[in-house]
Parts: sequence; C-alpha cells; structure tokens
Amino acid sequence: MSVLNVLCLSDEDFARELGKRTDDRDVESYVFKEKRGDSLDALTFLRPRKHPERLRPLLASLDIVDSAIIQVRRVDASLGEVFVAASVAGIERGVAVINAEDGGWVDPDQVEKILKQAGLTTWQIMEKFDPHAVKDVSWKFLDELSDTRLNRSSKKSCVPVDQHFNVKGVGLVAIGTVQSGSLQKHDNILVTPGGHTGVVRSLQVMDVDVEQANSGDRVGIAIRNMKDGSLERGVLISVKGHENMLETHDASSFELIRAPFQKREIEIGMVIHASIDLQFVVGRVSAIENQRVSVEWDSPLTIRNNSDRRLILSQLDSVPMRILGHGIEIQKT
Repeated sequence: MSVLNVLCLSDEDFARELGKRTDDRDVESYVFKEKRGDSLDALTFLRPRKHPERLRPLLASLDIVDSAIIQVRRVDASLGEVFVAASVAGIERGVAVINAEDGGWVDPDQVEKILKQAGLTTWQIMEKFDPHAVKDVSWKFLDELSDTRLNRSSKKSCVPVDQHFNVKGVGLVAIGTVQSGSLQKHDNILVTPGGHTGVVRSLQVMDVDVEQANSGDRVGIAIRNMKDGSLERGVLISVKGHENMLETHDASSFELIRAPFQKREIEIGMVIHASIDLQFVVGRVSAIENQRVSVEWDSPLTIRNNSDRRLILSQLDSVPMRILGHGIEIQKT
C-alpha cells in the first residue's frame, strides 16, 4: 500500500466529500482507499481544526504531509498565512480550490497572484470544487512522489508520536506517522529524548494488522516492556541502533530563511516556536550574528540528520502573519 498524506484546509463538508473520517482530534483524518493495479492505495486528507485561532494543528499537519488541498472561501489574511506556511514547509504540490461562500465571489487571478507571491509557483487552481478531480490530482501527486517514498524508506526509522494510550489486553499503544525507514513487528525500539526502550508487540495501519509499517503510514504501535510515562507527544520512536541519526538540542543555531510577507525583525529575547516531526517547542532568541540565529529551548528539540522536513519557525504574537520562516544548517550549541 502506498499512502499520500495531504493537508486539507477546508470546512468539514468539503473534507467529507474526499474521504471517510477516521480521527477527530485537533487534526481530523479523512481517508479514501482505491485499488490501483495490484495495490490498495490510500489518500489521507489531514484537516487541521480551529485555524486561524490556533496555529499548532496547521503546523502539525505540515510536519507530515507532502501535498495540499486548500479550499478558498474568501481571500483574507488567514488564507495568506496558510499559503505561506505551506511554502515555508516546502510543499511543492498543491491545489487551491475556489469554493466561495454563499453570495460571495473569489477572483482566480487574485488567488494566482498570492500563490506566486508566497512562492507556490507550481500549485494549481481549480475554479470549482469537484471531489473526483481533487482525488485524481492527489493520485497524480502520489505517483510523482514514488522516488521520494523510496528514498525515505531507505533511511533509518523514525516515527514521531502523535498520541498514546493504554488498551486493555494490549497495553501501551503509540500512534504516529512513519517519517523515514520502516518499523517491523518484534523490533527493539528506543524513544528520543528519554532513552526508554521497548519491543514492538504488533502494528496496525488503516485498522489492519501488518508485519511492517513503511514511510508515510499512519501506524498504531502496540509496545511491550516499556515503562509508563515513557511517551509524550512529539517524542521520536526509532529502531534501536538507528538513534544515532537523532540529535537532541537544548540550544541551537541556524540560518533563518525568512517567510514571504514577513516583515518582523528577529530580536534578542524574542520568544519563538519551532515545529518539526510533531514537536512544538518554545525557545528564546539568545544571539544573532550575521545570518545565524541562536535559540535556547525551553524543552529539548530533536533534529533528524539528513531529514527532508523543514524546521518551521513561528511567533504566535505576530498576527496576522505568524510564520517567521524556516531554519537551515541547524547546529547544536
């Protein structure tokens, strides 16, 4: 099975036309499965709730998606922020679907202009909402990303934990999306940060028991021999021996690539947030030298070596444009 995770910034009715809802938290999941050739493939549309009131669900979605479908009800500052966030996250495949409010009208030329200004020059515009067309273009994105999936699958394993709980008769279960590598039944695993260990008892993908979960899969991991309190949202699970690709930072320095439309200057003492691999970490700028920014984190930030995901920086008080940009050449300090 090949899976494409798609950001779906829309109202609930729009998302329901694309798939069956399987998760109802800060980020809802709508899944559509189809037999394609010999494979049963899936599109998972991730709908962050409460934007623009809350930024974190949008950033959490961008941590794991490879494409985006944006419902354009109106042109306003919150739409611009969504486009900028997708651009900063490096989402090159996307569609802006014009679906104006009742009695309203959206100018496609204006949407195209904003997309270009946001750096999303490869995105498409649909001038009306056609669920079949949206799914068709999503399948096309999935096929185009086959080399990306193979490259990620060849790397060491990493599963950021989204949620965890205890199930009677099963024990501790972690839910997350495989960002790289794969996870197999009976693997010895390690949690970073923390260093807690355990063994994979069983795996579920799309509510089906599997022997192996691959890059892109949203997986339920039943774990044995792991202490209570070992897991929290944003910790990273890896196969034991793969943890050397992970580096945990109490402080970092990086070059900031500024987001489109962002005019706010970074200042020493400024509080910022970093988002990557479902982590959402608060930090304070401690130094600025040339193009490099140094930040001391309130809690550990774990960075994957050679990750193709971006470290997204935001400032929650910078309304209406809270996205500062993304960090490159990240170093532990």
